[in-house]
Amino acid sequence: MNKQVLYEIKDYVAITLGLMLYTFGFTVFLLPYEIVTGGIAGIGAIIFYATTFPVQYTFFIINAVLIISTLKILGWKFLTKTIYATFMLTFLLELAQKLVVMPDGHFYKLLGEGNDFMSLVIGCMITGTALAIVFLNNGSTGGTDIVAAVLNKYHNITLGRALIAIDICIIGSCIFIPTFGDIRTRCQMVVFGLCTMVIECLMLDYVMYWQRQSVQFLIFSKKYQEIAYTIAKKTDHTLTILDGHGWWTGKPTKVICLLAKKSESMLIFRIVKTIDPNAFVSQSSVIGVYGEGFDPIKVKIKETNQTNKIDVQEQEKIES
Repeated sequence: MNKQVLYEIKDYVAITLGLMLYTFGFTVFLLPYEIVTGGIAGIGAIIFYATTFPVQYTFFIINAVLIISTLKILGWKFLTKTIYATFMLTFLLELAQKLVVMPDGHFYKLLGEGNDFMSLVIGCMITGTALAIVFLNNGSTGGTDIVAAVLNKYHNITLGRALIAIDICIIGSCIFIPTFGDIRTRCQMVVFGLCTMVIECLMLDYVMYWQRQSVQFLIFSKKYQEIAYTIAKKTDHTLTILDGHGWWTGKPTKVICLLAKKSESMLIFRIVKTIDPNAFVSQSSVIGVYGEGFDPIKVKIKETNQTNKIDVQEQEKIES
């Protein structure tokens, strides 16, 4: 129970830090330069640029609707932290905007005039990293993150790709709003918005899946039993012992085959070196590992009845 409480506290602290980082990137680097982004914050920014209606209020209203509509799908555990993040980010956005507004009512531009694209790159790298921190700690900033989480739960679609599809629709809407200026200005806003989308989503996927990368180990050692036992005990991974045959020596050998997280590599190398410094170890990256202890297999299975009927008919044709 104490560990569970500590894990929950850790999640909320990390989510709060991620929200503070997101607020910093959005209000300091994106909002002053009128750069359109994706997500609910992007919708809020578009409305703000067009009507001066505060971003945080748009953010809060849309999130409230989405949270209520997806409560049954994602559950209280996920949405409790989302509700917390919604209130916290609304408060942080309102506070941050007061800090960056100058006495004349305009936003302070940290990088100066004419550095819109540089501000875009820095801001999106910060916001993308912040979103990943929130997601890695079982939270969400709400909005399109909720929609992306629903897609990721039922389909093998990364969060970054899901957000890209949603954000294209949001950013593309700028071209239809005449208050943003002539068609050239609106097209420029859309192009900048697409750049924000790509950079932010790439950062999100990179940070999210960097620690989840998997590797394959092939370990050749005479002390394979002791190594296998120690690895299984300290990592909770199952291993496979393969039968090998030395070409030069002509002697049989045993090979430990192991799939593990990339973050566990140092521990495995340390175990092998401690037990057998002369062991031969091969480590290679794998594209994906699915199943127990790794990522779930997210594919739809077709009904087998119709498939079996077709197989029987084909078999009868062959026999006849």
